[in-house]
Amino acid sequence: MLQDHHRASITPAERVMLDYAVALTLHPQAMGQADVEALRSAGFDDDAISQIVQVTALFNYYNRVVDGIGTEDEPA
Repeated sequence: MLQDHHRASITPAERVMLDYAVALTLHPQAMGQADVEALRSAGFDDDAISQIVQVTALFNYYNRVVDGIGTEDEPA
């Protein structure tokens, strides 16, 4: 799933959520009301949408901090 969530065994709603998170990560300036409506159409309410945005933003923030200070990945 980390490589391509479209090939993962997830629900259609989860796929819409991950599509949104990827778009918000890669092209935040292009996000609009239609993107939010896609989440609503998939069954997400305003609280869930807020959580999706906040978690996506938080992970993007963490990644930028780590990239900014040059932290190396640790082996698993």
